[in-house]
Amino acid sequence: MTSPRIINSELSQSFQNSVKLSASPQNSFLPAASPSHFSGSPPQSYFPVVGRRSSMKLPVPKVLKPFATEDIKILLLENVNQTAVKILTEQGYQVEFHKTSLSEDELIEKIRDVHAIGIRSKTKLTSKVLAEARNLVVVGCFCIGVNQVDTEYAAKHGIAVFNSPFSNSRSVAELVIGEIIALARQFTDRSNEMHNGVWNKVSAGCWEIRGKTLGIVGYGHIGAQLSVLAESMGMSVVYYDVIPIMSLGMAKQVPTLDDLLTEADFVTLHVPALPETENLIGAPQFAAMKHGSYLINASRGTVVDIPALIDAMHTGKIAGAALDVYPNEPAKNGPTFHTALNTWAEQLRSLKNIILTPHIGGSTEEAQSAIGIEVGQALVRYINEGATIGAVNFPEVSLRSLTLEEENHVRVLYVHSNVPGVLRTVNEIFADHNIDKQYSDSRGDIAYLMADISQVDAADIRDLYEKLERTPFKIMTRLLY
Repeated sequence: MTSPRIINSELSQSFQNSVKLSASPQNSFLPAASPSHFSGSPPQSYFPVVGRRSSMKLPVPKVLKPFATEDIKILLLENVNQTAVKILTEQGYQVEFHKTSLSEDELIEKIRDVHAIGIRSKTKLTSKVLAEARNLVVVGCFCIGVNQVDTEYAAKHGIAVFNSPFSNSRSVAELVIGEIIALARQFTDRSNEMHNGVWNKVSAGCWEIRGKTLGIVGYGHIGAQLSVLAESMGMSVVYYDVIPIMSLGMAKQVPTLDDLLTEADFVTLHVPALPETENLIGAPQFAAMKHGSYLINASRGTVVDIPALIDAMHTGKIAGAALDVYPNEPAKNGPTFHTALNTWAEQLRSLKNIILTPHIGGSTEEAQSAIGIEVGQALVRYINEGATIGAVNFPEVSLRSLTLEEENHVRVLYVHSNVPGVLRTVNEIFADHNIDKQYSDSRGDIAYLMADISQVDAADIRDLYEKLERTPFKIMTRLLY
């Protein structure tokens, strides 16, 4: 590994521990590199191929490493996919990898010195934990949800949070299709009986899914993929969403949730955990559903009123259900799904024709690999370039890469409170310098400014940093060069 260029030893000593200085952006992490955006398309459609003729010569991006690369520490928990580990270690970062989550005390101890942390759904980054982080600049959630992170606290302390909202869409859609067929044929009951030595060949209450109606609540990336798969198997599809969305295939959007519930033979849920979606499906909704219909929840555990579901299955109103998510989920594998966690757990487990899975909707090798690449690259782009495209708690800001021809440049990354007068103050600091490009955006109380300044030396960089740090609006300042 080529060592990062150090401008002078005094500046190095001043800033290396806080990772305030870095090098310019790296070509290998341009936005087009994410396979989640171009799945199914050949790589050569988006990247230059050796030997291909081209009438356009693109500028060569400057190869970047963050300043004092060897000092950047990354903590990865919960068996984050090895694709992410590879991406981060190849950058020269110090990567500490754990297959499990950590207790709160262990997490607090570990997070104090790291600059980035990668987690999945079990690790809770509360304000208490984040308050102990001295150098943390970015969090990577290697999953869809970010409800395990206090994103508001993180933003107010200059910590960007990234996730992977789409990379496991196909895996979840395929799981739901499998569960629809399994519920319609009572697969799990027959399998359990056979495991207990009972031969019970029956057809009563078993159905083909062809010709049945699937109702999809939430027609996002997962819902839309599921719609196509279900139609290919001969199902009719209706969907409900809070916004008008163009359908795929022959699917039809219905105006209300009740319209969907009264029409669908199978209801599947794909909505986020919001106050508006808590107990979205409860006793009134079960009453509105067809007698003998089925419910599948692979979204969030708070969306379904579980006691109401148990009652609806006892009465026969609901013929079967599949749950992959729960209001309270165990923090580790093992015999941990019991009444101490959810008071109704034993009742739920005793039901017939119910599929209970431990939040495995996106747990496939393909999905976890894609998530590892997407989030791993997002972390690198933010550390190396300052780009926040895809951040869930920050304004989305990015600048084009610096090139080899652009020497003696510094990239300013300035997170600040979104109040009047900030840009005037910042531009007064920049006044004696040549600003090549500058972009700023805000999101709620947080604003983020990126600027590339040319013709600077070590003294200029030090001066810019110290002046920005003294501004009253500052949340976090980083300089990349």
